[in-house]
Amino acid sequence: MSRIDYSVWDHIEVSDDEDDTHPNIDTPSLFRWRHQARVDRMEEFQKKGEDINKSLKECRRKLTETQKKLQELNVSGEAKAELSKVQAEEKKLKKEERDWERKLDEYNREEKKMPWNVDTLSRDGFSKSIVNVKPDPSEETEEEKEQKHKTFVEKNEKQLKHFGMLRRWDDSQKYLSDNPHLVCEETANYLVIMCIDLEVEEKHALMEQVAHQTIVMQFILELAKSLKLDPRGCFRQFFAKIKTADQQYQDAFNDELESFKERVRGRAKIRIEKAIKEYEEEERQKRMGPGGLDPAEVYESLPPEMQKCFDEKDIQMLQDVISKMDPTEAKLHMKRCIDSGLWVPNAKEAAGVEKEEEATYEEVKQEQGEDKTE
Repeated sequence: MSRIDYSVWDHIEVSDDEDDTHPNIDTPSLFRWRHQARVDRMEEFQKKGEDINKSLKECRRKLTETQKKLQELNVSGEAKAELSKVQAEEKKLKKEERDWERKLDEYNREEKKMPWNVDTLSRDGFSKSIVNVKPDPSEETEEEKEQKHKTFVEKNEKQLKHFGMLRRWDDSQKYLSDNPHLVCEETANYLVIMCIDLEVEEKHALMEQVAHQTIVMQFILELAKSLKLDPRGCFRQFFAKIKTADQQYQDAFNDELESFKERVRGRAKIRIEKAIKEYEEEERQKRMGPGGLDPAEVYESLPPEMQKCFDEKDIQMLQDVISKMDPTEAKLHMKRCIDSGLWVPNAKEAAGVEKEEEATYEEVKQEQGEDKTE
């Protein structure tokens, strides 16, 4: 399975709740998670066939031994009881043989009905001409992968974007024939990033178009790996197959495409949500009062009658509300209002002159007392 390398996607941000939490962690790619599930199903189905064949073979072995024993009894003319027992065993084994043969026929029919996919692409129907055999590459470091991707994009970004916007099979094949260096994992990586960028920008139709070309490149890479060829030496085989494929194969391709688009939408949503959270946090930091409290949060924590005072900017109303409150509670609320910047007792403090915490509540109470004296 060709691997889309996350280490080069530094600007793709994902949340800690995602299964692949950071682009520099070697976790399942956008395609690998789906490919692995399909491989598991295929292996399970293959094991089922092997078990059926094994059971049928064992049944036939026992039947052969039983029939041989039955012939010996007939020749020797031994007791009828023993003869009847062996005949019953033969009958039982013949029934089991028919059952296993029926299960094998059902298995074979089911196998023929299985849809084609990228893992069966290299089987019957493809010429396995050995051209440009690609040796297994040595393991690259994350830094080397990142630099390789960056250099490739810098040199070929215009061509990559052009390929991503193609629509027809023939156009894609011709463009890759003219630019065979694009048939590589770096192209698949770039197209994935391009899809997510377009979805974030709400350019949904363009995203779907580029997603189609991403799956084209991924199918080519997987075909190359299954045939152990350089991708540049077998991309024509993919186009020959896809252009003449039956409905089952087309459905398999479309299924991969739809699954990929859903994954892209999920990634884009995570990036947008993270950007919104970062913006909100920046705005929150800007709102912070002199005591390090958020005025919006402090306002929401105030009693409704105090909120009304700030809504109407009525100092007299605030004084009246405080005079009716428990002194300790009133002092706590007023301190939090000052620490958040909701309340500035006087012009000097507004200019930055520090006051003792006790002055806040006392000033409001003093003003309230002077009004009563008058």
